[in-house]
Amino acid sequence: MRQLTVQGDDRPLWRDHDRFQNALVALVGRAVARHGAALAVHVPDFDGGVERTQEALRSLPDAPVSAIHGDLVPPNIHIDAVGRPVAVLDFGFYTTAGDPAFEAAVTAAIWDMYGPYAEEHTAELTRLFAHELGYTSAALTTYQAAYVLTTYDLFGLDDSDGHFRWCLEQLCRNAVFSA
Repeated sequence: MRQLTVQGDDRPLWRDHDRFQNALVALVGRAVARHGAALAVHVPDFDGGVERTQEALRSLPDAPVSAIHGDLVPPNIHIDAVGRPVAVLDFGFYTTAGDPAFEAAVTAAIWDMYGPYAEEHTAELTRLFAHELGYTSAALTTYQAAYVLTTYDLFGLDDSDGHFRWCLEQLCRNAVFSA
């Protein structure tokens, strides 16, 4: 799994890195170099936010490495007739090996990405995952900023694209990025 690329990048995420967090720091740098100017015109103190996110990633402690799906949303979780999860579908978007806290952070952020209560659901799921799974809120928020900074340009490069617009909103309210 360490040899996989994530969508939007052209090299294995883990190449030249032995820590997931450092691999993400490098990925954030490559993603921002691609089209960061498109975000910067919409996000105050963009360069500072990128630096804060990268520093926060570097400061996260080592964690066990496991499989990361990267797109755990209701349509990608197959359930049986009584509602028990039996399969996870649609690997590939952000599939890699990494810190399980990254999976929790991303899932909290994208579970209800575009719904009318998306912001509230993200906040509640982030709190729940921190409490129930033992992750720090700071780690989850850091990983959410990293996810946004590495996926913002996958579908479009302006606010007419829903994912790009969602990324702008996330950065503007992310406590690590906007500190």
